[in-house]
Amino acid sequence: MNDPRLNRGREWLEQLLAMGGLSIPVTASWEVDSCWLTLDSSHLTPEQIESLIGTRGEAIDAIQYLANSILNIGRVPEEQSSYTIELDGYRVRRQNELQSLAEEVADRVRTSGEAVEITDLSSAERRQIHTLLKESTDLETESQGEEPHRRLVVRLRSEIA
Repeated sequence: MNDPRLNRGREWLEQLLAMGGLSIPVTASWEVDSCWLTLDSSHLTPEQIESLIGTRGEAIDAIQYLANSILNIGRVPEEQSSYTIELDGYRVRRQNELQSLAEEVADRVRTSGEAVEITDLSSAERRQIHTLLKESTDLETESQGEEPHRRLVVRLRSEIA
């Protein structure tokens, strides 16, 4: 399938990396409802991989934010897409970590009855936790505070509707 959104994403990311002096092949594929742009880590040193991912994923999150902003500017909704940037399995590993964190926090809230704050998450990671817990009929989530100190609060769902 020759999807223009996949091609647009792949070409944009390869050009961005080339501007930084990196010639890295990028593959583009559909995973669930997102266009995954995967950098070929075999063309990178461990230091380059670490730099592109950044501390707590900040660099790869920034690249992903740029991709989603720039690639969707001026596009009608049916031409827009959600882009996920993957490098060296980082997104898959982080998703598993967030799944475990969500389960742990949910258990803690259910056991104690007390709200739990989760700090040090990016906005994308907070959104993932919201999504992971949204089907829980007994829990609710809310982001509070201002960046860079925004946090996610998980609590028992209010009985008052």
